[in-house]
Amino acid sequence: MKTRRRVMLSDVAAEAGVSATTASYILNGRADEMRISPATVAKVQAAVASLGYRPNRSARSLRTRRTATVGLISDQIAGAQYGSSMLTGASLAARELDHLVVMGESGGDPDLERLLIEEMLDREVDGVVYATRTARAISLPAGLRGVRAVLLNCEAPGEQVASVMPDDEGGGRAAARVLLDAGIDDVWVIGEDPTPDATAGPRRLAGVRAELAAHGSAVAGVIACDWTVEDGFEATSAWLAAGGRPRGLVCMNDRLAMGAFQALAEAGYRVPDDVSVVSFDGSALAGWLRPVLTSVELPFRELGALAVRRLLDVDDRGGTVSLPMAVREGGSVRASAEVG
Repeated sequence: MKTRRRVMLSDVAAEAGVSATTASYILNGRADEMRISPATVAKVQAAVASLGYRPNRSARSLRTRRTATVGLISDQIAGAQYGSSMLTGASLAARELDHLVVMGESGGDPDLERLLIEEMLDREVDGVVYATRTARAISLPAGLRGVRAVLLNCEAPGEQVASVMPDDEGGGRAAARVLLDAGIDDVWVIGEDPTPDATAGPRRLAGVRAELAAHGSAVAGVIACDWTVEDGFEATSAWLAAGGRPRGLVCMNDRLAMGAFQALAEAGYRVPDDVSVVSFDGSALAGWLRPVLTSVELPFRELGALAVRRLLDVDDRGGTVSLPMAVREGGSVRASAEVG
């Protein structure tokens, strides 16, 4: 088989009828600076399209001292529904900025994580995005100190490093506000965050408490359990069996809400006629439930995209940026006119 010869800059120049230097200026975005006419720019661009020319990244990196690659290191996000959305957002933003993402997962193994960081730095990536599947506080890996880095879905208290997080406290306030707008101030919360150093659960609960307090009310109680369908079902069933009489429930994620839906149905309660339910995640699961679950959506794709944009923005001043969480309305909350 014949090996296809790589199209060179000189080929583009010859096709366009210009010098290699002129073609180089145009392809490196310096046409205006070098006062090259629009007609010449158009000829070079047409030659690029006709020949299928792709810039030599290795040569460019030697010239610019940038490799046009971003390292993304995570504990385990690629196989998770939400994590894969973060990865998609990061990859799309990188492509928009003429970069590629090189990814590695540690699976939570600190030794593998150290090796991944070393590998990324050996590849001379233009920066590293360090991501976690669960929003939490972390200790900054030693290998990232002094390196251009952005934390994604996590933050390192006391460290001077940029971080991108969901606004979980604002999400909690939004969830409580949905119930308050429906005339419901008897609100119970289902679920405690089971992950050590997790920030999502405590911040969501703080937001719920703050919004209720602003309206002269308070959380009626917290039903403690892990964040799984089974735990949501068992904890809600036990609470109802002990005499719990709910009007409004805030579930800490959509899986808990699915378990709560089943427990309420088995106890003879109807959603939303008897009990209004709000959750967090905005996952596909929320759309599968009947009625469709009202859920505060986590902006995973936007989180990933912003992390890469901040990483490649040389003027970024660091600090934590929290992205708002929007309510995805379903049919699990009664309209205020229906509340007795």
